[in-house]
Amino acid sequence: MRLPLLAAAAGLVLVLAACGTSDTTTPSASGSSAAAAAFPVTIDHKFGSTTIKAEPKRIVVVGLVEQDALLSVGVVPVGTTEWFGEQPGAIWPWATGRLGGAAKPAVLTDTDGIQFEKVAALRPDLILGLYSGLTAADYKTLSKIAPTVAQPPEALDFGASWQDVTRIVGTAVGKKQQAEKVVGDVQAKVAAVRAAHPEFAGQTALMATTYEGYYVYGPQDARGRLLTDLGFTLPDGLAAVTGKDFGANLSRERIDMLDTDVLIWLVDDYVKDKAKIQADPLYVKLAVKTEGRDIYLTDTELEGAATSFVTALSLPYLLDKLVPQLAAAADGSPATEVRRAS
Repeated sequence: MRLPLLAAAAGLVLVLAACGTSDTTTPSASGSSAAAAAFPVTIDHKFGSTTIKAEPKRIVVVGLVEQDALLSVGVVPVGTTEWFGEQPGAIWPWATGRLGGAAKPAVLTDTDGIQFEKVAALRPDLILGLYSGLTAADYKTLSKIAPTVAQPPEALDFGASWQDVTRIVGTAVGKKQQAEKVVGDVQAKVAAVRAAHPEFAGQTALMATTYEGYYVYGPQDARGRLLTDLGFTLPDGLAAVTGKDFGANLSRERIDMLDTDVLIWLVDDYVKDKAKIQADPLYVKLAVKTEGRDIYLTDTELEGAATSFVTALSLPYLLDKLVPQLAAAADGSPATEVRRAS
C-alpha cells in the first residue's frame, strides 16, 4: 500500500509473551486427505477466476496480510511481501506462535512493484494477492508462474476485509471449514466488545494519519470497518471524500470532519507528531482535541501496527489494547484521561 504507514520505523524489535490468540499449534501437514479432497476448487476474483487443481504446498503471498490468514489455518507460506515493520519473515509477533517449527518465509518487497523473478525463484504452486493493488498486467505475469488469486471481485485495491481474506485463503488451501471457524471465533470477540460497550453505538469515530497533511481512512478500509464493527458510526460525508479508494487526503476546508466523538491518529512519533497536530491552529479549536477524545498510536508499537495490519490473528491482540482507550475517549467526560496501552 504505497500511502500512509509506509514510513514505519525500521528494525522494530518487540517481544510478546502472549498476544492475540494463545493457540500456538504447530501447522498441520498440508498433505492431509481432508484438504486434498477439497480440490479442484475455483475462486472468482477481480480479473476472472482461478482453478486450483490440487492442494498447494508452496504458497507465495504478494498481498500484504495473507500470511496471517494462512497461519490461522495451519499453513506456512514460502514467501511473503514486506509492508512495514521489517519483521522476520514478515510475520508479526501476534502470529509467530503459529509457525511451530517451520522456517520463516522468504521476504519480498513491492517498493518498485512486484519482484516477479524472486516470486518465480520460490517455485510457487499458488500465489495470493487478495489484499493488494494487483493490476491486470501484474496478474497476467504472475499467472504464468503459478495459479494466482487476485483481489475479491467487489473489493477496492487494498480493501479486502479480513473476513473475506481468511475465507478465500481457507478455500484456496483446502481448509474452508477451519477458516470459517477462525472467522467465527474472532467475530465473536468483536461482538463481545460491542455488547460490553453499548456507549459506542451512535457515536462517531474516525482514523487518520499525517500523510501529506491529514489523511483519513474510509468505510471500505479495514480501519474504518473496525470502528463500525465495534458500533461506531463514521462521519457523514466520509465516503464522498474517499471515493473509490481506501482513504484520501482531507482539505483544510474539511478539517471539521476530524471533530468526531473519537479520533484515532496513526503516527510515526508519539511525542513529535502529537505535538505538531495539536499545535495546528484549526485543529486546536475542535472539541475532539479540547475534550481529550483523540487517541495517538504509533507505527513502531504493536498496537499501532495491528491497527493497520487488521487480520484474524492481530485483532484479538488489538482489541485487548485499543478498547480501553476507546472507552475512555467515548465516556462523555473530558476529565477522563486516555491512557496509552502498556
